[in-house]
Amino acid sequence: MIAYGFSEYGGPDTEHLFDLPVAEPGPGQILVAVHAAGVNPADWKVRAGNRKDTVQITLPAVLGREVSGTVVAAGSGVVDFPIGDHVFGATDAGFGGYAQYTVLNASSTAHKPEAVSWAAAATLPVAAGTAYDALQRLHPVVGDSILVLGAGGGVGSAVLQLARADGIDVLAVASVGKREWIESLGAEFVESGPDFVDAISRPVTGIVDLVGGATLRAAATAVTAGVPIVSVADPVSAAQFGGSGVERDRSTAAFARLADLTASGVLCPRIDHVFPLERAGEALALVENGHVLGKVVVEVR
Repeated sequence: MIAYGFSEYGGPDTEHLFDLPVAEPGPGQILVAVHAAGVNPADWKVRAGNRKDTVQITLPAVLGREVSGTVVAAGSGVVDFPIGDHVFGATDAGFGGYAQYTVLNASSTAHKPEAVSWAAAATLPVAAGTAYDALQRLHPVVGDSILVLGAGGGVGSAVLQLARADGIDVLAVASVGKREWIESLGAEFVESGPDFVDAISRPVTGIVDLVGGATLRAAATAVTAGVPIVSVADPVSAAQFGGSGVERDRSTAAFARLADLTASGVLCPRIDHVFPLERAGEALALVENGHVLGKVVVEVR
């Protein structure tokens, strides 16, 4: 099969297309013919070596952690995903998504509804999944107001949509170029910058942080002491203010919930760029440069 990845840790110059044998799924695993793969900041961070302590790889490594596709083989013990099923999920350890075929763990796979496109399904496990888990951790209730730091990206926009559907008000901190997009999602826009806390118009009952560092510390200092904080970007700083990181739920049940929310229109992943597999490097470069508003997808078939 053809795959796209990197041969050694480093910059984009380490990336290339290469040929690999198609894997055989082991117990509890399924092999899928990939239709689409989501592109995320974590992909280039893995390539750069920033995730050596948490993501184990064997070089050359295939990039990408989320895909949609069709089941073509299943290992022992798999009963819920027969050959031919349309699915999406998180790639199993040691496998990547920018490829013609990849391996998923059946316990981290869900069925793709007919109403959800291949591209949209491929964006759910990482960005939308992280947003869902962050809100589950924060557990806001109807009438609460939460502050979202870094609200204009894939995770942030999913937080806004999921919160709005549950009757939660959102103050969304992002760059001015993302104002129209954020307000279209029903959130109150707060322009990012050194004085963003001065524009927070009302008390908040929780913080979802997707930026970390000085931005998180400024927000945590400005709000009422004891307000719960969930940080994707900087759990260490969050803990200093009594908060925590996000514990990811990559289960079939969690992904199925995301699929239902997408099929019903509650969650609408914004996909601004789609690249074929042979141009996967361009897709990742867009995300690494940080100038993308919506999601970027690699379309394989």
